[in-house]
Amino acid sequence: MAKILEVQFKGGRKAFYSNTQEFPFVVGDMVVVQAEKGEDLGRVVNMGKLVDQRAGDGEYPEILRKPSQDDRKTFVENQEMEHKAFDDCRKRIDEHGLDMKLVDVEYQFDRNKITFYFTSEKRVDFRALVRDLAGKYRTRIELRQIGVRDEAKRIGGLGVCGRSLCCTTFLREFEPVVTQFAKDQNLALNPTKLSGACGRLMCCLLYERNFYTQILDRFPEVGSEIKTSKGTAVLKKVDVFHEEAVIQYANEAEEKIDLTTLAEIIEGKKTKKERDKKEKRAIFGKNKKAKKKSNNKKTKKNEEDKAEHG
Repeated sequence: MAKILEVQFKGGRKAFYSNTQEFPFVVGDMVVVQAEKGEDLGRVVNMGKLVDQRAGDGEYPEILRKPSQDDRKTFVENQEMEHKAFDDCRKRIDEHGLDMKLVDVEYQFDRNKITFYFTSEKRVDFRALVRDLAGKYRTRIELRQIGVRDEAKRIGGLGVCGRSLCCTTFLREFEPVVTQFAKDQNLALNPTKLSGACGRLMCCLLYERNFYTQILDRFPEVGSEIKTSKGTAVLKKVDVFHEEAVIQYANEAEEKIDLTTLAEIIEGKKTKKERDKKEKRAIFGKNKKAKKKSNNKKTKKNEEDKAEHG
């Protein structure tokens, strides 16, 4: 029986919970869990050894029970109330003239708290809005500012690939994505093609970056000079998938060279340099020995002259 379960709530929010009562859950089951000052309802999304390893030895809130028919009815009613609260809050935002965009509303299962998620480019003083909402709903009100990536995660949608957004399916945390990742993968720096639903650089630019960097590390840098039997050329671009390089000669003629051939050319160049160095060392060593021998002869002659005059 699984001791630790991963439970998902509205908006992709996930957390670990302890199954101390050893309920026989399977992935997809609805569960009622402990929440901050109350109860919440979510769905089991992960369980087993991998979850136990990720959870470690920490202490987690408990799973209270399997939801009854009344619990499920309450859950559906909460969803309807969330839609009404969303429309009501958006009207109040306009009335207060606040520069903020309401993204989502989430009722805690026992209705002890309502969380309003919003985005804004700057800090917002929403104290008057909170007082209005608390006066109407008579429960704890929380306004939480989130980023545009979190907004996309809560709302969901489809990516340019035609599949559900990564952040709504399997991504647990957002990692920084920079333009250099696109450059490493030889992608055109077109913001409209590189941006995701959130307007930021797509998270998937991170997935294949290690593969590209590992292959590119085996090639010289673009712009490097390559000396072949046909003359000196410049490395123009690298075909990562076929492991080939395109070089261009002074007459603008281009040639494809596979990685093996390119490595042999570079290795031959290195070998020649090392051979030249060894020859220089040998010549320098001979000159040094000859000079030392000459100095020894001069010293010996001087000593003999001194002995004769003495």
